[in-house]
Amino acid sequence: MLTGEEYLVELSRPKKIIITTHHKPDGDALGSSLGLYYWLKKKGHDVHIVLSSDFPTFLDWMPGREELIFYTEDTAYAQSLFDTAEIIFCLDYSALSRTNILEPVIREAKGQKWMIDHHLDPEDFAAVCYWDSNAAATAQLVYKFIVEEFQDKAHIDEQIATCLYTGIMTDTGSFRFKSTTSEVHLIIAGLLEAGARNWEIHEQIYNSSTENRLKFLGYALLNCLEVIPEYHTALFSLSKDDLAKFNVTTGDTEGLVNYALSIKGIRLAGLFVDRTELIKLSLRSIGEIPCNAICKKHFNGGGHLNAAGGNSTEELGEVVSRFKSILPEYKEYLT
Repeated sequence: MLTGEEYLVELSRPKKIIITTHHKPDGDALGSSLGLYYWLKKKGHDVHIVLSSDFPTFLDWMPGREELIFYTEDTAYAQSLFDTAEIIFCLDYSALSRTNILEPVIREAKGQKWMIDHHLDPEDFAAVCYWDSNAAATAQLVYKFIVEEFQDKAHIDEQIATCLYTGIMTDTGSFRFKSTTSEVHLIIAGLLEAGARNWEIHEQIYNSSTENRLKFLGYALLNCLEVIPEYHTALFSLSKDDLAKFNVTTGDTEGLVNYALSIKGIRLAGLFVDRTELIKLSLRSIGEIPCNAICKKHFNGGGHLNAAGGNSTEELGEVVSRFKSILPEYKEYLT
């Protein structure tokens, strides 16, 4: 493990650097990656971002979108970058398995792994571990990495500020989650001063739905929502046919679980989606209901107290039934 002084020295001269993030990156994953990318470029490093998959279309507007390299589309070139990289930044994931097809590539790469993340139970794979599970977003930690560790607030320009604002905004649910501390607001103030246009970012993220996605949302609310009042729980279950009917693409289910949680009296919400190879699930909660513990124990996953995810190889109906069957185990939190 490198100390603070040692990694300051490591980045004091130009290096070949790759930035990676988790599979199916969200706003925080992409925002923190692009924000760090622009800062490292300013410092004279040779930097590339390599992704394992696509991402939601509502993030397509972000600065640096054209610089992203997709491993599945340009494998030979991406692999050559990993082969020569001196530092590999691992952003917004604490376990290499979260990178999907990139896991063996990153494990076998000779470059130093530097993790910046806020998820629980970090895997021991990094030479630098800039980690805080109390942080609201990885983009918050990237800001602190630049401003506090490198004393370089002056180099946070409009592009960097836009990317980091996007990451923090999306991972805090537009600053409404419990993780939104006074420190977060102070950082946001700094990003606004640096040029982030908050109104434009909100417009791009939240007012860019396609007609198809809105029809899918209406269908899901009408046909796929189930409420379990005795456990103050609600859930959506989406089959392959549901997804096919509306040609659902990456990001179209983003935020759907929050509609279930918005029902008066509901304290735990779930989204169960049949992705063919796996059933993917997302849990959200209010208060002390441990989404992360539920996902870790029962669904091969993890995350934060009030937001976590997992998966299962069972059939959709079986996964939903198993979820319902474990609710009595958490009765003390739910009733």
